[in-house]
Amino acid sequence: MEVLHRRCAGLDVHKKTVVACIRIAEGGKVKREVREFGTATRALYALAEWLTECGCSHAAMESTGVYWKPVWHVLEGQLELVLANATEVRNVPGRKSDTKDATWMADLLAHGLIRSSFVPPEPIAELRDLTRTRKQLVRERARHTQRVQKVLEDANLKLSNVVTDILGVSGRAVLDAVIQGETDPGVLMELTSPRLKASREEVAEALYGRVTAHHRFMLRLHLNQIDGVNGAVVTVDAQTEELLEPFRGTVDHLLTMPGIGPTVAAVLVAEIGTDMSRFKTPGHLVSWAGLCPRLDESAGKARSTRTRHGHWLKTTLVQAAWAAVRKKDNYLHAQFLRIKRRRGAKRAIIAVAASMLSAAYHMIRDDADYQDLGGDYFLRYDREQVARRLVRRLRELGLEVEVRQAA
Repeated sequence: MEVLHRRCAGLDVHKKTVVACIRIAEGGKVKREVREFGTATRALYALAEWLTECGCSHAAMESTGVYWKPVWHVLEGQLELVLANATEVRNVPGRKSDTKDATWMADLLAHGLIRSSFVPPEPIAELRDLTRTRKQLVRERARHTQRVQKVLEDANLKLSNVVTDILGVSGRAVLDAVIQGETDPGVLMELTSPRLKASREEVAEALYGRVTAHHRFMLRLHLNQIDGVNGAVVTVDAQTEELLEPFRGTVDHLLTMPGIGPTVAAVLVAEIGTDMSRFKTPGHLVSWAGLCPRLDESAGKARSTRTRHGHWLKTTLVQAAWAAVRKKDNYLHAQFLRIKRRRGAKRAIIAVAASMLSAAYHMIRDDADYQDLGGDYFLRYDREQVARRLVRRLRELGLEVEVRQAA
């Protein structure tokens, strides 16, 4: 097998130690040297000095948690770094040690068998930290909201039966009054908006419960947590806006796409950056985000086409896709309906999310606004095929059809 890098290193990174293996191929022979370093800053600089003295041009490491980041920051700029997905560089089972892992990484790197993961530059990495933290805060707020609902059910206050959002204006007013000790259904009913769909009698009946001091304590506890999370979200949004200022043009282009709001645009910039040369084609980007079917065939049969789980960008784009398809008379809505008939709504929405990401790729690369193909795109794309399908359907219903070109 051809050797692409004659002087390279494999790094097995842990919380307290880094095991480094230098691989040198000269004169038809391969020489390896393994050393162990600490993960303190001085030890990492000693690692960088050793790799430089040995003339290493490339180094590879696994993306183990967050422990690889300090090593990356110290070595970045001194040699070419490759960040490997741990699932793609596994060694033969039963022969595992830190030394063998580092040696295996060096051997794979020397022959060009490691596919590098996308590591964003520092401004994008900082923005990514903020957008991911915001998503975690929103999830935490949702969990506390569910706990509030659980307490209300225990107190037999059926607030969610008459109010869509228990933390909305009406719901929050009722909760604050209950915490202050108010239990009269009539008084609580007057705190709600008269625009509720439920009648006033239904609202009063739903607010007649059995509230104890313990229920008030738990409601106060969870609402304080929700208020704290809301404040943190506001702070994160303000910092995100500040970091997005250098990328304002890209964000403005992304906002022209249906389903894309300020939050989704910030997530797109944070996750994929603004340099599309890192991804060879839009298909590579869609695959990286886990929005395309996996290729898993054996004996000529496809065993599974499920998409990959767990990517931060994937969940955000799926939510944006649901928002986009609610707007009628556009390409994304037409694509959703076209695929939904054959494959179901879930597969259709994944396809729409993939189309949105492909469009974002071109918009960022070309510095251009979104150009919608129109809701009648598929009708214009192949009129004859659509006509044949409709005629065939009518004949299946027992009708004779003669097709002629309109004047």
